[in-house]
Amino acid sequence: MAEKNIFERFSSNGKPKDGKSPKPSKIILWCCIVIVAVIALIALSQSTYQIREQEQGVLVTFGKARAVTEPGLHFKVPFIQNVIKVNTTIQGFPIGYSLDTDEYMEDESLMITSDYNFVNVDFFVEYRISDPVKATFASEDPVGILKNISQSCIRNVIGSYDVDSVLTSGKNEIQASIREMVVERLEERDMGIQLVNITIQDSEPPTEDVMQAFKAVETAKQGKETALNNAQKYRNEQIPAAQAEADKIKQLAEAEMTQRINQATAEVAVFNATYAEYIKNPLVTKRRMFYETMEELLPELTVIIDSGDGSTQKVIPIYPYTFSIPGTTTDPLVTLPQGEEGDR
Repeated sequence: MAEKNIFERFSSNGKPKDGKSPKPSKIILWCCIVIVAVIALIALSQSTYQIREQEQGVLVTFGKARAVTEPGLHFKVPFIQNVIKVNTTIQGFPIGYSLDTDEYMEDESLMITSDYNFVNVDFFVEYRISDPVKATFASEDPVGILKNISQSCIRNVIGSYDVDSVLTSGKNEIQASIREMVVERLEERDMGIQLVNITIQDSEPPTEDVMQAFKAVETAKQGKETALNNAQKYRNEQIPAAQAEADKIKQLAEAEMTQRINQATAEVAVFNATYAEYIKNPLVTKRRMFYETMEELLPELTVIIDSGDGSTQKVIPIYPYTFSIPGTTTDPLVTLPQGEEGDR
């Protein structure tokens, strides 16, 4: 026989129509089954957890923490073990400006340099969680501590450089010094957070007039560097040419020196040979030297004959002339007397 519908068994006031009440044991049994089923579903949902590629987990059991670094599906004891997930990707935050408005925050960006000038400098700090257990339990706010450490190191380093270095040429050195100081302080605190990089985003004077003055100074410096580079280029072009000209002059001088030395050596040899002959027979040598000298000089001479009264002059070129040595058969045009020859 089919069972009656439950709505047909009870009246509107909740009392059974047949006057019979259900057994309390069955109600309790069904309630227990439902409660156990709900608890089982909750326990089943609480017994697994998922770790993604870019995160790690911290499994806490009765207050004792253990890092879970392997990605994938993991199991835990429900209601006893708890899992805290930590993002291990590279993250960052600004110092000195707002990411939303991209404007300076002067309480963070305004700094003083070693030469007592004010500048606005903003940075961007990149970090990652290196130890999820320490990052979770070693401090309440490790990122806030990292920001405070970075601001302190930034002001210390900026205060040791002059304004020109901060605005122009010293940015790389400043970044390296700040990074080294921040890393050292993080290692002292051992909070499980690691500095990846810290970079200067921008640096400029705090007012527009000062900014224009610094830009003018920077333009002048660039002009100076350009002039120095051009002068160096001209120097590099001119020095090889000057060296080549000097080498040429030196070679010509050495050639002239060699020629003159050879000529002087030849003249010395001729003189020595002549002197050797002179020693043998001085009179003949003198006579020969006299004739040779006359042969060189007389073709270039012009004889002017003056009558003595100044009325007439006559120019007679003496060329060619024939000289004869006394005692020869040559008919001389000019013959020196024996006394003069002997004297010479």
